Amino acid sequence: MRVVSLIDNQAGPGGLACEFGLSVHVDTGRVRVLFDFGASGAFADNAVALGIDLAAVDLAVLSHQHFDHGGGLGRFLELNDRAPVYLRDRPVEPRFFRAFGLLTRPIGLDRAVVEAHPDRIRRVAGDTEVAPGVWLLTAIGSDHPRPRGNRRLFVERDGRLERDPFDHELAMVVRDPAGLTVLTGCSHGGVLNMVDAARARFPDEPVCAVFGGFHLIGLPQLGTMAASRREVAAIGRAILDRVDGPVHTGHCTGAKGYAALATVMGDRLRPFPSGTTVDL
Repeated sequence: MRVVSLIDNQAGPGGLACEFGLSVHVDTGRVRVLFDFGASGAFADNAVALGIDLAAVDLAVLSHQHFDHGGGLGRFLELNDRAPVYLRDRPVEPRFFRAFGLLTRPIGLDRAVVEAHPDRIRRVAGDTEVAPGVWLLTAIGSDHPRPRGNRRLFVERDGRLERDPFDHELAMVVRDPAGLTVLTGCSHGGVLNMVDAARARFPDEPVCAVFGGFHLIGLPQLGTMAASRREVAAIGRAILDRVDGPVHTGHCTGAKGYAALATVMGDRLRPFPSGTTVDL
């Protein structure tokens, strides 16, 4: 299996584009999957530079309804005229980032893009195998705390802003003979809860790798961390207890969150900038 970071906050080798967003291409050997679409069409430009044909993608997955993961959806639908796009079965609602009671900005998915392609959109309401060995998990528990940064994220319902419950988020798990590979998107539900969901769904299979953001960032504009170093270190130790192989993270984990994780995870923790290619 090959996993490629098409776009991330950090630029990778070869001068590829970066942005506050995430898009990952996964080739399982049986099926080609696009997991998230970045904040713009830049992921597609990087795919060309990396020799990845987006028209050959067999299916796509949207981890949750935020612009930094779904902003490039329209570009993908232009480039690929056949692959279904899977997302969790929740309405596409206005979503916002709010800070200090003064700043409110929209961060949601473009509903018009979704509504313009009803033949391409597939909604999942429970744990679902969408291709051989590719599972989308919605049964994500709450045994571990969710990221504190969620407190700044809202959804508009009935004309009022309320804290986003992230009932629109899912995780993707790829099963192969080596074990489970978990892709988390932003981990608004908590990376430990997502990994535990995979372990509960497939209790006899080891988690051999994790890819995605862990939402440890506080204010993205300032690069702050939304948890203490001790709390983040505890998350790192708990990940090591659950995952047998490498953990590739970037995007909303943030530079400070990554550094705090690295103090306990060592070389098991690896960056995932644009263009990174990982063979498992």
